This record gives sequence, structure tokens and C-alpha cells, in this order.
Amino acid sequence: MTVETPARFSPLAAWQDRLDRLPTGVQARELPFLTQLSLRVRPGSRAAKAVEAALGITLPGPVSAELSGDVKALWAGPDEWLLVAPDGRQTELVARLRAAIGDEFATVTDVSAQRTTLALSGHLVRTVLAQGCAIDLDRRVTPVGACLTTLLAQAPVTLVVRGEAASAVWLLVRSSFASYLATWLVDACTEYGSGTA
Repeated sequence: MTVETPARFSPLAAWQDRLDRLPTGVQARELPFLTQLSLRVRPGSRAAKAVEAALGITLPGPVSAELSGDVKALWAGPDEWLLVAPDGRQTELVARLRAAIGDEFATVTDVSAQRTTLALSGHLVRTVLAQGCAIDLDRRVTPVGACLTTLLAQAPVTLVVRGEAASAVWLLVRSSFASYLATWLVDACTEYGSGTA
């Protein structure tokens, strides 16, 4: 008996051509199908320490992210983190974390299908995002490693600052809002010209 793998469709697959034509100060690309796990655990508990040991990281505090390892940990709430890793790591990571947690109180849930990730970089990123976001992206306020759940053009996103002066960010957006957010981004960049000659 042959088991077929279900087809996966990126919510922004049809958008890359338009995203490639943004002004030279904004580069955008989708990072589809990243592994995303929701971790619920009490900070400082034995379960939290077991997770940290299994991943080789420290779970970050409020409005911050741990970006140094292969598995990124994004703070999502007082006892919640979103763990982000390359595509295809769901099964292995869930098994490893559940084994580490054992009988301690914590949950690990695969939520990879909920969101896609838009990676932005360039010197105009902060300026463009400011058109639709109330968060101050000045590097003194939101340094590298800042992780905020906010609205961008009224779409709920998790915004992760990955580069100096907010010149490189991840926008994690629910798949149902992805096309809307791409439309907004293309429109917000219109006044800055096109990246094509």
C-alpha cells in the first residue's frame, strides 16, 4: 500500500514575482513551511529547564526571541513560546521535547500549518512598516532579538527583529491573512519606486 504525501501549497507562492519587484530598499521573500511548535510551560519549572537542555537554548523573556540556534524561540506570552525551525523538523522536535518533558506539566503542539513567514530586509523596511504598524522600530526601542505580537495594516502578525536598525525582520502571519499582507506591502512600497530597471 502506497501512502501519498498530501500536497502543500504556500499561501504566497503566487506573490514572489511581485515581491521581487519591490524597491531596492526592501527585499521580501516567503519562508514557507517552516516548522512551528507552540510550547506552553511555566518559566523556570523543571519542564522548562528540560526543554532548554534539549534545545541547547534559554527560553527568552517578554517581547524577545532567542535567534542563535537552529531552533528559534519566540516569546508569545507569559508561559508560551513559538519554536521555529527549518521545514520537516516537526516530528523529530515534538518527540524530543515530549521525551525531555516526561511527566512534567507542559504541552508541545505542532502549529506549522497556521502561519507563513515573510522575511524582509533592506534600509527601507522600518519606514515601510511604520505606515501600518504602531510599534516603534527604532533600534533603541526594538533591538535585534525583539519579538512583538502586533497588528500590521490591521493584520495580526508576530514581528521579529533579526538585523540592526530593524533592517531585517520576520513577519509571521496566519495563512489566511498572507495575501492581504502581501497586497498591503506592495502598495506601501509604491511611493519608493520599483526594484526593476
